[in-house]
Amino acid sequence: MTRTVAREIAVQIGYSLADRGKTPEDALSDFFDKEYFSSLKEENALFAEYPSKKQREYISAIVTGVAERRNELDDYIEKYSKGWKLARISRIAQSVLRVAMFEVLYMDEVPDSVAINEAVELAKGYEEQETVAFINGILGSFMRSERGYEPSAERETEEAANDAPSEMPAPAAEE
Repeated sequence: MTRTVAREIAVQIGYSLADRGKTPEDALSDFFDKEYFSSLKEENALFAEYPSKKQREYISAIVTGVAERRNELDDYIEKYSKGWKLARISRIAQSVLRVAMFEVLYMDEVPDSVAINEAVELAKGYEEQETVAFINGILGSFMRSERGYEPSAERETEEAANDAPSEMPAPAAEE
């Protein structure tokens, strides 16, 4: 299982938390029950491989971190969605945005450009092109304002990042 798949699973769990009123810990416990997880592969190839301990830790870190910082992340979403209230944004788009912003802000081992690019690519599997562009715009504004650079200048995929050295060069300053 790649980190891309693990990230998508985290988005799905985050999405499901909005409906069920469960704690992140309960949702993760239920989700990682091997029998339950195995039953999901019939519905979605995403669940074909049970995550390793390291992948479960990564997924858990995202799901619990997003839940703990949800208000902060939602404030960023509303701030950079320029006049849109959170309720107008689809729940899956909210989940994708929260995961990407959480990775940028709190997961130093994930390069910012990877978090943003993966979020946009992930959104393409769930949303219409207009919504994908909307997500990309929010994340672009977020990166310019909060990190001081444009993530598309360093576009890369998770697979390329896995092959790259662990130290990422500093982003080039915009002129």
